[in-house]
Amino acid sequence: MESPSRRLKNLTRDQLDAEQRGVYDAIVSGPRGGIAGPFLPWLRSPVLADRAQKLGEFCRFNSSLPKRLSELAILMTGRFWTSQFEFWAHARLGREAGLDQAIIDAVAERRRPAAMQDDEATIYDFVDELLQKRRVGDAAYARVIEKFGERGAVDLVGIVGYYCLVSLTLNAFELQVPPGETPPLKP
Repeated sequence: MESPSRRLKNLTRDQLDAEQRGVYDAIVSGPRGGIAGPFLPWLRSPVLADRAQKLGEFCRFNSSLPKRLSELAILMTGRFWTSQFEFWAHARLGREAGLDQAIIDAVAERRRPAAMQDDEATIYDFVDELLQKRRVGDAAYARVIEKFGERGAVDLVGIVGYYCLVSLTLNAFELQVPPGETPPLKP
């Protein structure tokens, strides 16, 4: 017996109630410029959608970490959860931010990249320990604090946490890469 699809219908702005339209408009008028990915299901819960989109705007566009490094953390989180859409979307954004394709490929293959700049290795080790061990050891913690300060460490954990929520949402509602695109991750 087949299980029913959990894919949600895309809603147009006209199908939304007033509270949902307010959140929709805030997202569309912000730096994202549109609705995609986790926002499709989140709009069903407008208060959650509003709070999540504000946190996401900070994590993606305004954290204290350089964009290249935040994209590395996002890719690692998407890979951890095997979130096809998340990894697909942020692989492009990572390249645009200056992340080497070899690093993106290694993360997709669940292996430590062979060649990383020191700041990339610092982020990689911290995020890897946080996701795999649910803790961060003293050495990885100290390196992040030394390179990025306490604010950077907190921002990094916030990015990983937010993108765990995004990845889980995408997986729960079976949101995949757009038609015609190849899913980037092997199970």
